[in-house]
Amino acid sequence: MKKQVLAGALAALFIATSCGKKEEQAAMAAPPPMPFPVETVAKQDAVIFEEYTANLEGRQNVEIRPKVNGFIQKIYVDEGQAVKKGQLLFKLETQTLNQDAAAAKANVSAAQVEVDRLKPLVDRKIISNVQLETAKAKLAQAKAAYSSIAANIGYGTITSPANGVIGTLPYKEGSLVSATSEMPLTTVSDTKGMRAYFSMNEKQLIDFSREFKGGTLQEKLKNTPMVSLLLADGSEYEEKGKLEAVSGLADAATGNTQFRADFPNPQAILRSGSKGTIRIPIAKKGVILVPQNAVFDMQGKQMIYVVAKDNTVKSKILTIATTSGLNYIVSEGLEEGEVIVVEGASKLKDGMAIVPQPKAKEQAPATPADTTAVTKTQTKTTTVTK
Repeated sequence: MKKQVLAGALAALFIATSCGKKEEQAAMAAPPPMPFPVETVAKQDAVIFEEYTANLEGRQNVEIRPKVNGFIQKIYVDEGQAVKKGQLLFKLETQTLNQDAAAAKANVSAAQVEVDRLKPLVDRKIISNVQLETAKAKLAQAKAAYSSIAANIGYGTITSPANGVIGTLPYKEGSLVSATSEMPLTTVSDTKGMRAYFSMNEKQLIDFSREFKGGTLQEKLKNTPMVSLLLADGSEYEEKGKLEAVSGLADAATGNTQFRADFPNPQAILRSGSKGTIRIPIAKKGVILVPQNAVFDMQGKQMIYVVAKDNTVKSKILTIATTSGLNYIVSEGLEEGEVIVVEGASKLKDGMAIVPQPKAKEQAPATPADTTAVTKTQTKTTTVTK
C-alpha cells in the first residue's frame, strides 16, 4: 500500500515538473512585442490639387488665307520663323488681274471723257441734265470696278496681321490657291502669352462653384489662386498662370464647361497646339491626414491599424476622400485622438501586441515634385481658336 502511494506521489511530481518546464519553454519561445512607429490622429489643414488636361494655344492664332485666286509666286517665310506685324509672307501671281485692271482703267478714262463732253452742253442747255447725270453714274461705276480690281491685286501681296510664329506651310511655290481652299496658307501664332483651355464636367463645376466665393462664375474666377501647368515630360512650368475666363454655356452634348487659364511665355517654351495639365490648388481646413504607407489594401478596401489602450492593434476600414502630398485625406473611419501605426502594416495582424514608438509628425510639402495629386481629368478633343 505504501509503495502504491509513493509511486503515485512520484508520478504527480513528474507530471507537475513536466508541465512547468513546458510552460517555461513556451514562455521562452514566445517573442516579445515588437516596436512600431505610431502617431496620434489630429485634424489639420492641407492642400490638394485638382488636375485637368488642357490644350495650349497662342494668345492669337490667325489663319492666313488668300482673298483672291492665284498661283503662289513667292513664299518669303519658313516654318517656325518669328514674324512681325506687316511683314511680307506670300506673293500671289496677279497677271490676269493686271490685265483686268488695265481694261477697267480704260473704262474709267472713257467715262470721264463722256462726262467732260456733256458738261458744257448742259451748261449751255443744249442737252438735258439727265444725260450728264447718267454719264456721271457710269463714271462712278467704272471707278468702283477699277478700285475693286486694284484691291484684289493688292490682296495678292499677303502680309502678317500680327506678331507671332509661322506654323506649317502646306502649299509650295506654284500651287494654285483660292479663298475657298480647305487649308490656310499658314497660321501665325502669338505665343508671348499662352492660353490653356480645359473643361469641367457638371459635378466638377458644382464643386468648383461651392469652393470659391462669388455671385457669378466670373467673380469666383477672381477669387481663385494662381494655377500651375505640368508639361508633357512631367515637369512643372516655371511660370504661374491665372484662370481668366469661363464659357457661359455648357456643351449640350457632353455637359462640359470650358475654362481658360493664361500663362506668360517669355522663353518660348510653350508651343501652340501642344498639351499640358492644369493644376488648381484647393485648401482644405481641419481634415484628417494619414500617411499613405500606413494604409493597406484588403479585398479592395482601404484599411489601417489602430492601437488600443492595451497596445494591441486592430484593423479599421477607411473611406479615402483624396490625397494631399504623401498623405491620404480620410473622410470616414478614424476619429481625432486615435493612435495609428504608420509603418510596417504588412507585419501586423488583429490582436497583436506592439511597443508603440511615437513618431514626430511630418507634413510632406504638397509640391508637384513629390505629390500624387487628386486627378479630375477631362480630355478635350476640340481646339478653340481665338
